Amino acid sequence: MATSFVLHHANVITMDPANPRAELVALEGDRIVAVGGNDLLSTLQRPVTRLIDCEGKTVVPGFEDAHCHVLAFARRLLSLDCSPPAVGSIEDIKARLREQAALTPRGSWIICSGYNEFHLAEKRHPTRRDLDEAAPDHPVKLGHFSGHMCVLNNAGLQAIGITNDTAGPPGAVIDRELETGQPNGLLHEMNYVVDRAMPAFAPEVLDQAVAEASRRYLSLGITSLQDATADNDLARYRNFGQLKTNGTLKPRLTMMSGAGGTDEFARAGLHTNSGGHSLRLGAVKLMLTESTGSLFPPQDELNRLVSRIHLSGGQVAIHAIEERTIEAAVAALAYSTGSGPRRDHRHRIEHCSECTTPLLERIKAVGAVIVTQPPFLYYSGDRYLVQVPASQQAFLYRVGSFWRTGVTTAASSDSPVVQCNPLIGIYAAVTRKSMHDRAVLAEEAISPMQALAMYTVNAAYSSFQENVRGSITPGKLADLALLSADPTSVPPGQIKDIVVEKTVLGGEVVWER
Repeated sequence: MATSFVLHHANVITMDPANPRAELVALEGDRIVAVGGNDLLSTLQRPVTRLIDCEGKTVVPGFEDAHCHVLAFARRLLSLDCSPPAVGSIEDIKARLREQAALTPRGSWIICSGYNEFHLAEKRHPTRRDLDEAAPDHPVKLGHFSGHMCVLNNAGLQAIGITNDTAGPPGAVIDRELETGQPNGLLHEMNYVVDRAMPAFAPEVLDQAVAEASRRYLSLGITSLQDATADNDLARYRNFGQLKTNGTLKPRLTMMSGAGGTDEFARAGLHTNSGGHSLRLGAVKLMLTESTGSLFPPQDELNRLVSRIHLSGGQVAIHAIEERTIEAAVAALAYSTGSGPRRDHRHRIEHCSECTTPLLERIKAVGAVIVTQPPFLYYSGDRYLVQVPASQQAFLYRVGSFWRTGVTTAASSDSPVVQCNPLIGIYAAVTRKSMHDRAVLAEEAISPMQALAMYTVNAAYSSFQENVRGSITPGKLADLALLSADPTSVPPGQIKDIVVEKTVLGGEVVWER
């Protein structure tokens, strides 16, 4: 058997139930060709074979982040960091903004990101007046860590055309001052409006940021990404194609399309699962919110959207966080699958943050996949314990119940909402601990093997790719991560401290510590 690359003396966690553990993995080209014991080495080795002695360290399938936002992460790297612990108050944000304003030509945009009002001393959102005090001569956008809100100063509001008389777009909210009725700068679900009105980054600047984002993904053992941005269109798909061709973005990418882009993709001959191993078109992303106090889109419209995609053979990925939105998502899936039964549709519910037991049983009944975010427990668990009503805390990110009910569950970071380190996500799923060591619904903890599955085989399954990636199995793509320790055997509290030593993508070492 020809082999170009062998990792041996390893603790291999294959995620393949037919052969769960091994000591050696042999690669040829971009594929895995053999998995077994160290005794195979003598039969596989050739003069040109590259050998890596793993010295007992752990090899796992390359991680997959099943819901993230690649370009938003890249743009975050180009912005002024206003996340904790970089800032601890609105006064800190203003100080950073003043420094940046002194370096930025008058009238040019200043973009800040990552603020979290829970961690600010004032315990409130900044307003346009706060930002105006620091940078009155520059339009400013200050992004919330969630990606669902932003704050603009007066110049920013003027630049994108928001006046006292502007009504919020459907499903969005323009916050207003109680005393004057004027916009206070805080905008809900309007990032897409703001971003379209702002000057774009120079292509070479954004490409450099994407390259840095790519490097960071690889440094965390992430070899596959699923971009879940709701306004993805054909132009962005082609842009990603160029980034892949240039080698700027190395991890494999499945790009979801926005609901408004399905017709243009169809005209271009593209549909769910079009593309190759490097770049593919995935599910249609549907945003389901209640920011205005009402369901958006309304149930009837959601039913029509989901049914149209379902009947065309596509896959939907429905953003649903609150119990009411999850209920609406399940109702739309039941409506669609009932009117046109289809085997193995793998429609998805993204987040599924507040899920009651009756809802979970209905999710199982419609055959949906849940793509959730365990690292939110780590990064936002302290906030949940303070701000989420006790009656709802019992339903927060019930990953253990998802598994016990038999619903296939994949994991993700929703980056740049939180950091994209899968090992933090695995730690959080196993311990249910916040970054300050507070337990969040501890009875929903899962085993390390289950958590690892959510970032490997289950993530691949969520986009119909389990036959080519997600486990270390002969014939599958040679995507691997070499870890400093075994997440299934170290004390649970140490999982978050494990680091990636090497990342292998398509049979090549693309990152090493």
